[in-house]
This record gives sequence, structure tokens and C-alpha cells, in this order.
Amino acid sequence: MNYLYFGLGVSLLIVAVTDLLWTTLWVEAGAGPLTARLMRGTWKLLRRVGTYSPRIRTLAGPVVLALGLGMWIALLWGGWMFVFASAENALRDTIDTGPISWAERFYFVGYSLFTMGNGDFAPRDGLWQILTALMTASGMLLVTLSITYVLSVLDAVTQKRSFAQDVSGLGLDGESIVTTTWNGSAFDDVALPLNSITTALNELTANHKAYPILHYFYTDDREAAAVLSGASLDDALTLWQQATPEEDRPGNSILKNARSSVQNYLDTVSTFATPSDEQPPSPDLAVLRDAGVPTVSNEEFDDALKDLETRRRTMYGVIRADARQWPGAWEE
Repeated sequence: MNYLYFGLGVSLLIVAVTDLLWTTLWVEAGAGPLTARLMRGTWKLLRRVGTYSPRIRTLAGPVVLALGLGMWIALLWGGWMFVFASAENALRDTIDTGPISWAERFYFVGYSLFTMGNGDFAPRDGLWQILTALMTASGMLLVTLSITYVLSVLDAVTQKRSFAQDVSGLGLDGESIVTTTWNGSAFDDVALPLNSITTALNELTANHKAYPILHYFYTDDREAAAVLSGASLDDALTLWQQATPEEDRPGNSILKNARSSVQNYLDTVSTFATPSDEQPPSPDLAVLRDAGVPTVSNEEFDDALKDLETRRRTMYGVIRADARQWPGAWEE
């Protein structure tokens, strides 16, 4: 037996199975080591190539998903091929006599891995029959988990767009959301949509933790961009909590619940970015005043923003990492 080939094959199989199970089943740990590196590298490349064409960046999610599946297949296929290449008598040709070539081993592993059952080649008795059964089981595991993973990711992508569009329906920036929900005398109608949006944001945060690849599904549709909607919602909460007099604000419990959800979301997605060195543009109180919304003085609001500098720089870093501008700046 060639122990070098056998050891290399087993190592590839361990890496493949570990990364596959880590990515698809270990919800709290995010993507496996290889998948995580693949995601970051692919995004950096497509972001650089798509500098002048955002449409190219929309390929990031599908490309990363396809490359991840291809990587798992290649590692399993290569690992088992080296295992069966470690012994000259591991396989026998059921049609012709003679030595088994690398191409024939590749073929045998392929149809066994994906349970095609052609039978052109057969394993020798004993250990190799057991290894063939394990190889078929690993193929079934790969196919089952991959299909489940892909369907779950695509469902999460749909939910991500739905959350963004729910927020965008109220406004494309914090000022627009606040003025839209002002009925001329109070924010009485904000509770229901804000609770609904908060629930959707909590689901999105859970999906991001379970499927980190979700972060790389980029859209050039402004209204469906979740990171921008998250920033717009956070700015709206800042305006409700810090820019309007206490007697005119929506219910405090509603705002605190929404703020907590935004913070959980930010903590999750900020792992893909570093805080910006710059502060994002401050919300414009003049927009609120023009709509008849009562506000505090500019000085009081500016003082309140100082306490939120770290939070807002972190959000700005996430937006920049996603190759976008701060909500409102895109219109300039």
C-alpha cells in the first residue's frame, strides 16, 4: 500500500466533511474555514472587477454558492480517488483485465460517489468493499446536505429582500421614514409597521448567523438592499429617540425593542467589515421641520449623536464593505 496516497486521501476527506458539516449544520459557528476564505476571496475579486458595474457584484452570491459546492465535490472526489489509488489491488475491472488507470479510478469514484451504480469496476473483497460503502454514504450526505443548504440559503435571500423592501416602503433614509409615519400630530400609526419590521430583522439576523454566505448576495436594487435599509431604520430610530420631544415620540418600549434588534443585526454583519474612520452624514432635522415634525434644537441633537459615534461608524463600515454609499448620499 502507498501510505502517502492513503494519508493524502484521508486528509482531503476529513477536510471536506469537516467544512461541509461545519457550514451546513453548525449554525452558531458560521461558515467552515475553507468556505469562509472562499467567500471573502470571491467577494473581493468581484467587488474589484465590478467597480464600475454594480451588476457584476450581483454574481457574488451565486458564484460563491456554486464554488462552495464544487469545492466540496472536488475534495471528496479527490480524497476517495487517492484512497483507492493507494493499493494496486483495490479495484478490479469487471470487463477487461489489466491494471487500473487513474482515469478509471476517477470514473469509479465518480459513479460510486453519486450512486450511479454502473458496475464497470468493482472493489476487491474486504476493506475496499467497506470503503466503497462509506464513499457512497459520503456522496449521499453531500447531495442531501447541499440541496437542503441551497434551498435554505435561497429562502433566506428572499427574506432578506423582503425586509429591505418593507423598510424602503416607509422611506429610503431615516428622515423619510420619520416624516412618512408622522400623521400631522403624532406617530400613532408607527407601532404596527415597526413591530413587523423588527420581527423581520430578527429573522434576517438569525439567517445571517446560520448562513454567512447570505452577506454576499448583493443586489443593485436600492430598495432591496438590506444593509441600507438597516442603516435607514437605525437613523429613523435615532431621530425618534433623540430628535423629537419626549411627548411626541412613539412608544418607548417599541423603540427600544427595534433598537435592540438593529444592534443584534449590526453585531452579526459587522464581522464582515471594520468600522469606518469617518462618521456618516448626520440626519437633517430641517427635513423633519419642513414636514411639521416637532424637533429638539440642533445643538441638543448633535450632542446626542456623539454618544452614538461608535455605533454609526460601525454601520458605515458595513455599508462601505458592501460597496455602497450611506442612505441619502446615493441621491446626490
